[in-house]
Amino acid sequence: MIDLLNGWNLSKFIYNIMLKSYFKTALRNMMRNKTFSVINICGLGLGIACSLFIYLWVQDESRYDDFHANGKRLYKVIVNNKEKSGSISGSAEYSPGLLAEALKKEIPEVEYAAMVAWEDDLLFTVNEKSAKENGRYASPDFFEMFSFPLSQGDAKTALSSPDNIVISQKLADNYFGKESPIGKTVRIDDKRNYIVSGVVANVPEQSSIKFDFMLPIQHFFDDNQWLVSGWGHYGPATYVMLRSNASFKNVNAKIRDFITQHDERESDKSLSLQSYKSMYLYSRFTNGIADGGRIEYVRLFSIIGVFILLIACINFMNLATARSVKRAKEIGVRKVVGAAKSGLFGQFLLEALVTTSLAVVVSVVLVKSLLPAFNSITEKHLALHIFDPFFILVLFCLTIATGFIAGSYPALFLSSLNPLTVLKGSLKFKHSDVIFRKGLVVFQFTLSVILIVCTAIVYKQMKYVQTRNLGLDRSNIIYIPLEGDLAKNYHVFKSEVMATGLIRNISQCTTIPTNVHTWSYGYSWSGKDPNEKIKFMEIHVGYDFIKTMKIQLSAGRDFSFEYGADTSNFIINEEAAKTMKMGHPLGETISQQSNGKIIGVINNFHARSLHDPIEPLIISLREKPESGVAIIRAEPGRTKQVLATLETAYKKFNTKYPFEFSFADDHFAHQYHSEMMVGQLADIFAFIAVFISCMGLFGLSMFMAEQRTKEIGIRKVVGASVARIVVMLSKDFLLLVILAFFIAAPFAWWAMNKWLQGFAYKTDIGWIAFALSGFAAIAIALATISFQSVKAAVVNPVKSLRTE
Repeated sequence: MIDLLNGWNLSKFIYNIMLKSYFKTALRNMMRNKTFSVINICGLGLGIACSLFIYLWVQDESRYDDFHANGKRLYKVIVNNKEKSGSISGSAEYSPGLLAEALKKEIPEVEYAAMVAWEDDLLFTVNEKSAKENGRYASPDFFEMFSFPLSQGDAKTALSSPDNIVISQKLADNYFGKESPIGKTVRIDDKRNYIVSGVVANVPEQSSIKFDFMLPIQHFFDDNQWLVSGWGHYGPATYVMLRSNASFKNVNAKIRDFITQHDERESDKSLSLQSYKSMYLYSRFTNGIADGGRIEYVRLFSIIGVFILLIACINFMNLATARSVKRAKEIGVRKVVGAAKSGLFGQFLLEALVTTSLAVVVSVVLVKSLLPAFNSITEKHLALHIFDPFFILVLFCLTIATGFIAGSYPALFLSSLNPLTVLKGSLKFKHSDVIFRKGLVVFQFTLSVILIVCTAIVYKQMKYVQTRNLGLDRSNIIYIPLEGDLAKNYHVFKSEVMATGLIRNISQCTTIPTNVHTWSYGYSWSGKDPNEKIKFMEIHVGYDFIKTMKIQLSAGRDFSFEYGADTSNFIINEEAAKTMKMGHPLGETISQQSNGKIIGVINNFHARSLHDPIEPLIISLREKPESGVAIIRAEPGRTKQVLATLETAYKKFNTKYPFEFSFADDHFAHQYHSEMMVGQLADIFAFIAVFISCMGLFGLSMFMAEQRTKEIGIRKVVGASVARIVVMLSKDFLLLVILAFFIAAPFAWWAMNKWLQGFAYKTDIGWIAFALSGFAAIAIALATISFQSVKAAVVNPVKSLRTE
């Protein structure tokens, strides 16, 4: 036993000595080759930093809605449009107002059901203090289903009375201070008083459903009675929580024809359930299956993170194997005195791990420093918890994986060198080794070029979106919400601001014209198949709407004060005329709740984002607005005066509400917020990928110039020009970059073609983006290589030959 312990202690002692020796050797080599060490550490550090940024973003995205205790039993009800063939043409989260209660009563597996209305900024008033706050309406079961814990009040009864209100802790602190708000009165939108029945913890950032206060759904139904007047009227989303022993598959099959069973006229509708946890990432449906949405960006950035890390690892591999000549004699001597291949492999792998560890330190410093800027771009509140055990584990695994990937091939190559060959000074790279190293350079630049091309096409599409003719003019357009007394005083407000001479036109609309989300199946006309259900987008507008938005009339006229019957007449777009199969629609009668004539046909304009095709649109006149937005076209170049005038008039006619406005351009840009964010991040990551690749190319070209010092000197002596030597040193690398471009191009085309499928209106990919991207990659590589090539070429040949 003693002998065994002594043997163990001796082995441990020898191991410690060897490990210490390996560390000393690693640090010594790093100090001896400072330039290459800096290139390796900075390249790996940048690559790991990018991976960490993407890891934090992906982690945040994938953790959405994770906090609900009953998350596995929560589902959103999706309404699918069935074709006669049985396929599904579209899916939406909108649902009949009658659905939630009916599911709870008639489907035994459904334990709770709730309709949850969309977010809305409503006037929140307590005594004399008021401000706009974010609120929703929801069914009584809401707090039983979702894990928004109440610090005060009872989840079962919090929304049971129509006059209850549940507020967040933030609102409780802002409006009631240290007093308990329970039982206190809150006035919402200057219409109704509510009694605080509960205080809920502030909603987490990673929640799909956000609110600062929650109201009972009953008053929402009171204000929108059409929603509960039949199964053909659709409003906010419905959510269900299944019982613990319920089968998702069985319930999904059972509710499929639920709407049709209640109303045979809705035979084109079917229901399905989508996991609540997945709905944030999967919001796009194909044939009734959720298969797209933000998950595409999660996948995209995950791939980019791997790309950039691989590029950084390839730098290390290339530089380590290229510089093996410098360490050949060291390896030969160590092998002659008895060093085993496994020992040398371990040493060089340890050196890679030491370099990676230093790179990880650099990456953590970079991430910590740049995280505020990253949060600003992504509009998130990501934090780097350095001492979090899970993060430490992630960092450790990343260090080990990166170290092994970057160091395994150089370690294997160096430890396999023949001692006799290297001690004779006749070390030459095998053809296979040279091909492998060149292959790594090609692979590295292939990834970089893919990112450059994709970035160029994303930029091109965003430019196309911003400059495409929408069929209306959004320049100098200001939106003001019609709420409170402003809706009642709209016509007086319009007259007063028009009299200032600063406003060209004013009109109003039920919604922002480039973001229409209301439609109806209830229109009929002569010749329509009574069994066919056709969806029409619809908006109600005021006089001068077409003139204010500068929409072109292709036939007929606008609504006019001179025609009293216009209050029941319609204007349609060209797509609606096409859908109705009307060659000459003017004067034709269409009906919904009452009959009216078509008095005008407008050119198609984009009432939704460019992701969606133009749909048939019916416009009706609403003389007295109850809500919506006032649309103001201001005189160009006088924005500040216009806003001051509007604010003065607004406060005169709507004293209880804060003055709020928005520009049409800002609303339009918000529709492409995700794409803009992706474009910005793609620009940054593409630049970093190219920068890291060029760092490696810089190191390789520096090493090659160093290795060919004598050859350069001799060539200069016999008359070679500087240009000829630069070409000689550069051409091999440039050929590799050109080859990388031709490999990258088809992959980039495929990826961008797939991305552009998400837009109904898109730019052509074209060859120009590829040509410019290829030229940029070659120019950047040439500039990187030429620096070292020119530096080597202008050295005095006498000095070069004397050095050799």
